[in-house]
Amino acid sequence: QVQLVESGGGLVQAGGSLRLSCVASGGTFSSYAMGWFRQAPGKEREFVTWISWSGITTYYADSVKGRFTISRDNAKNTMYLQMNSLKPEDTAVYYCARSPSRFGGTNWYEYDGWGQGTQVTVSS
Repeated sequence: QVQLVESGGGLVQAGGSLRLSCVASGGTFSSYAMGWFRQAPGKEREFVTWISWSGITTYYADSVKGRFTISRDNAKNTMYLQMNSLKPEDTAVYYCARSPSRFGGTNWYEYDGWGQGTQVTVSS
């Protein structure tokens, strides 16, 4: 069973940047797509982005397109989320997730493994 551990969250001012990491263990990381979701207080978990097993294909929510970049290093079993030009509305707990397929999806139920989350807070 895959285990996912996120890190890199924190408090940043609007316009700033953060880089999240997600380290996977217990599975074949390079065979599956990975994704990032986020959940703000009182709101449902929201899709952010996914990356294919090879890293060649990516997909972003409109709300983060052009500001966030997803990447992965299969040799290190690690996925990243570079977040630039952060806005207060980006404040949420960010979760990494593993897809059972080579390509990801935009719905939480399309993923079968989840990390514990890392808090990102953007102050105005």
